[in-house]
Amino acid sequence: MTTPFDVAALRAREYPWMANDPAIYLNAASVGPLPQAAVNVTAEWTDMRARPHHLPFHLMQEAAATARRQFAALVGADADEIALMPNTTYGLNLAARALPLRPGVILTFDGEFPSCVYPFQALGARGLSLEFIPKRDGIPDEDALVTAIGNRADVVAVVVSWVQFANGFVADLERIGNACRARGVFFIVDGIQGCGVRPIDLHALPVDIFASGAQKWQLSPWGTGFVYVRRELVTALEPHDVGWACMKASVDYTRLTDYEFDFFDDARRFEVVTLAYQDFAAANASTALLLEVGVANIAAHIEQMGTRVVDWAASRADVRMVTPADPARRSGVLSFASTRLEAMAAALKAAQVNHVVREGAIRLSPHGYNTLEEIDRVLALLEG
Repeated sequence: MTTPFDVAALRAREYPWMANDPAIYLNAASVGPLPQAAVNVTAEWTDMRARPHHLPFHLMQEAAATARRQFAALVGADADEIALMPNTTYGLNLAARALPLRPGVILTFDGEFPSCVYPFQALGARGLSLEFIPKRDGIPDEDALVTAIGNRADVVAVVVSWVQFANGFVADLERIGNACRARGVFFIVDGIQGCGVRPIDLHALPVDIFASGAQKWQLSPWGTGFVYVRRELVTALEPHDVGWACMKASVDYTRLTDYEFDFFDDARRFEVVTLAYQDFAAANASTALLLEVGVANIAAHIEQMGTRVVDWAASRADVRMVTPADPARRSGVLSFASTRLEAMAAALKAAQVNHVVREGAIRLSPHGYNTLEEIDRVLALLEG
C-alpha cells in the first residue's frame, strides 16, 4: 500500500530553485537533479577535501559502507552483495568478463542501450556472439525472448534493461529470469532506468547480476553507481580486473607491501580502484531521500503523471504513444511520436520544458519532484 507524499514540501525542501525557475524539468532519464541534501553534503566534503587533514580515513570508509548498505536497501539485497561502481557500464562489463560463459549465444532485445550491447559483442574471441530479439510493434518482444531461451541449447546468457531508455517498456524480470534459471542461463540486468523509482526485490528474483548508475533516477552525482552480484556467485566469480582495493590487505595502509593476494569474501572483491568518496557521500544523501519518501510512493506518483500523458495521447489523432499504456509495463520514461514532432519539440524547448528526443519520439521523464499541474501545463502547451 502506498502513502501519498507531500510533493510541495519535497520541492520546497530539496528543490527550492523550482519555485522561481521558469523551467519544467522532465529529463530524469538523462540526468537527475541533485536534491539540496546532496548539494549540502557536496559542499561539506569539498571543504574537507580542500584541507585533506580535516578528512579522516574512517569517514571515507563509512561513506562507502553506507553507500553499499543504502543501495542494497533500494533493491532488496544485502550490502555484501553490492560493489560500488562509477556507472552501469562497469557493472555490465563485470558480467561480460567475470561470468563463466561457455561458447554460445547471448540474447538481448533489439533497441537496447549500447551498454547492453558493446561489452558482449566484444566477446567474440571467446566463441560468444550477441543476438538481437526483434521488436514487435516498436517495443521489446518478451514472448519471443522467453521462447528462444526455452528452445535453444546454445543460449548461455541474457542481458536486458529492466526499463528501456527510449520507450519506457518494463521487462518482467521474474518471467525472464525463471526461463533463464530453468535452462541454466545467466541473467544480467541493466537497472539504471528503473532503480530508485520502481520497487524491486532482487532476493525474490532470479537475477544474477544487476547494474545501475546513480546519476539518473537516483538523483546522485556522475561517477556513482553499483553492481549487485547474487550471493552464490560472489566468491565463485574470478575478478577480471584486479587492483589493490579489492584485496583484504587494502584496509590496513601500514602493510600494503606485504602483497597478500587475498580477495575480499564479499562483493568488494570487484571494487578495483580508489572510490570517489566525496561523490558517494553525496549519493548517500540522495538515496536516503528516496528511502525516506518511499520508492513505492514515488512510483505511484509517477504513474499518475504518466496516465495524464497516456490519456492525452489517446485523444490525439496526430500522436502515437510509444511507451506502453499498461501501468505494469510503463515506467517514468514517457515517449510519444507525432506527425508534428519537430514543432512540438521546438515548442517545449521555447517554453523551457527540459526533454529529449530519442529514437524518433519525444521523451518526457518526470520524477517525484514534478507535479500533476506541471504535466497539465506541458500537455496544454503541446495542444497549442
